[in-house]
Amino acid sequence: MKIYLDAMGGDTAPLSPLEGAAMAVKEFGVEMVLVGDRAQIEALAAEHQIPLDGITILHTDDVISMEDQPTEITRSKKNCSMAVGLKALAEGEGDAFVSAGNSGALLVGATMITKRIKGIKRAAMAPVLPTATGQVILLDGGANTECRADMLEQFGIMGSIFMEKVMGVANPRVGLINNGTEECKGRDLERETHQLLSRADVNFIGNVESRDLPMGVCDVMVTDGFTGNIVLKLFEGLGKFFAGKMKAMLAGASEAEAAAMKQKMSGFKDAFNYHKIGGAVLMGISRPVIKAHGSSNGEAFFNAIRVAKQCVEGKVCETIAAAVAERAEEA
Repeated sequence: MKIYLDAMGGDTAPLSPLEGAAMAVKEFGVEMVLVGDRAQIEALAAEHQIPLDGITILHTDDVISMEDQPTEITRSKKNCSMAVGLKALAEGEGDAFVSAGNSGALLVGATMITKRIKGIKRAAMAPVLPTATGQVILLDGGANTECRADMLEQFGIMGSIFMEKVMGVANPRVGLINNGTEECKGRDLERETHQLLSRADVNFIGNVESRDLPMGVCDVMVTDGFTGNIVLKLFEGLGKFFAGKMKAMLAGASEAEAAAMKQKMSGFKDAFNYHKIGGAVLMGISRPVIKAHGSSNGEAFFNAIRVAKQCVEGKVCETIAAAVAERAEEA
């Protein structure tokens, strides 16, 4: 399996992508291709004694920054590391692509260069979030602020396939985020989506209120990108809030009490740690594209590569394409 990694994307690039790639080669046995400035990458590998075994460097010295407009990836930044990696993926030279760079540019690039699955109306950002009973995938996490009901229906189908094929959840429960559980609740968007998901080939459990999302009432939560991004940021904020409260509790405890509490809280902290989660899949793209957090360290890149590997092994893109084609045939 060959995975392309944007070596120049992220706050601590190219060191952290290089560290993550080396860990992935050792742990997973995958072939890694780092797209970026060869001189910088090789110098850092030598300085930090990071082996380049199993790692190939695809040289480009152009980078799309966080300040660049997303559409520049197909214009003035055609030779940036992100664009070059996506092009290689589109041409079948690799199995997946990972980047911690400009989110908007990655979405535009994946859509325009790697292309959407035929029949998919919009790609969705799909982060995995912790719940009281496990994990839930959110579609859309911010890619599409304005959506139609048929787009949300596809988000539900794609999320269900991911949770089954990658996360190993049998018959995933799909919930629609709304301001009430009754079928009549919500805007026209939610009411129309409710009707579509009720007829779709997914385990749709109906409307879900935001207060119930952290409790694990569903495995896939569906909403438009505007609402989804608010939900995502709220989850992130709660994680920081709880971490702060725990730190304050530890400050007043004895050494023995603190040690016991730290052991019990380690799993809880990991659930909210994006370094452990890895990255969000750009669902609906023809090949696996993973968006890692902009502040990813080596461990986070390693876990983003893990998600990419799981998408390839689970044939997520192929299964989504087959489901969409089958639905179009029936229609």
